[in-house]
Amino acid sequence: MDNTSEETYDAVVVGGGAAGLSGALTLVRARRSVLVVDSGSPRNAPAAHMHGYLGHDGESPAELLAKGRAEVSGYGGVIRRGTAIAADRLSDGDFRVRCDDGSTVRARRLLVATGLVDELPDVPGLAERWGRDVLHCPYCHGWEVGRQRIAVLADGPLALHQAQLWNQWTGRTVLLAHGWTPGDEDRELLAALGIEVVEGKVSGLTVEDDRLTGVTLADGAAVACAALVVAPRFTARAGVLTSLGLPSVAVERDGRVLGTCVASDPETGATALPGVWLAGNVTAPMEKVVGAAAQGVRAAAALNADLVEEQARRALDHHRAAGTDGTPGPVPGR
Repeated sequence: MDNTSEETYDAVVVGGGAAGLSGALTLVRARRSVLVVDSGSPRNAPAAHMHGYLGHDGESPAELLAKGRAEVSGYGGVIRRGTAIAADRLSDGDFRVRCDDGSTVRARRLLVATGLVDELPDVPGLAERWGRDVLHCPYCHGWEVGRQRIAVLADGPLALHQAQLWNQWTGRTVLLAHGWTPGDEDRELLAALGIEVVEGKVSGLTVEDDRLTGVTLADGAAVACAALVVAPRFTARAGVLTSLGLPSVAVERDGRVLGTCVASDPETGATALPGVWLAGNVTAPMEKVVGAAAQGVRAAAALNADLVEEQARRALDHHRAAGTDGTPGPVPGR
């Protein structure tokens, strides 16, 4: 982007994943000028396939995004590779988005869909298998590893829920008491479900022919498994939002902090700052791809409605200021 001639758009969409591109597509089809600023680092990049998205089941996440970019561009939307690092609210109500290359762009409204970062447990070799056979969501990957032996890395009470949930797909679940040990009542429940509990810290993964075959414990013991379930910490990519005074908040479940997000209206994605909407995992960490896309559509529709209302107010003000001859003239644009 050229600093010497700052461009202005009806909407700047920060983030080009499923949520951001769905929002951008909705806005360009509403005949809005739209810029998508995308760093090119989607959260689900390690996964070869995505599931549960009707009509796209089994498709590559990269292929979905490529199609989405083409669709947005086909309606006149502009997509630029870059990382938005901050934004400023201007005196006239517009926003200036600042990127890591020093460039800026001006927007009447913002739709932020920057997603989150998965912070994984510190186990050697685990990150390299993430999205392949180190997993966290059974609705995304359960069918593919079902009926095989699955190990759940227990580093907090959420592991009890994970073990029960994943057992639906396999019936061959083992809970690894890596950093959390279930109490007597929990052990009784696990035993009733046929879920084995193995004590001891996990020190590494065993991989053969580029496939996970098990984990090793600190005492040298080996535990066979075809997939390892973990509970990553979900950290919102919230730099642009915090620069606008919209803070990240903790997301908790079963006494465990799962990560952070930025609050927004669950129906429209509107934030506490007028002119800023959110969609996808930055505000809903547990949302799947199809849900994030739906959020992008809803947020974009709310954003467009806000612009329509602003235009109507300006038209009315201009009409009233036109005088008694009843000739309002052209409505001033922005």
